Amino acid sequence: MTVERALRLIAGAFILLSLALGTWVHPNWYWFTAFVGANLLQSAFTNWCPMMTILRKLGVKDAADAK
Repeated sequence: MTVERALRLIAGAFILLSLALGTWVHPNWYWFTAFVGANLLQSAFTNWCPMMTILRKLGVKDAADAK
């Protein structure tokens, strides 16, 4: 698995989890959904995301390195 695919997997899981928590636990969990969305938005412009740094340190390869 590449960093890019792992990032999409984690972001999608975080969004779905926070939506479920916001619906069934407390509406303040929607702020976490907004945080994930804001990080995705800024990473589209800067090409930097904190989760990508963490995944690389854990040994997940970039798409160019995975071939």
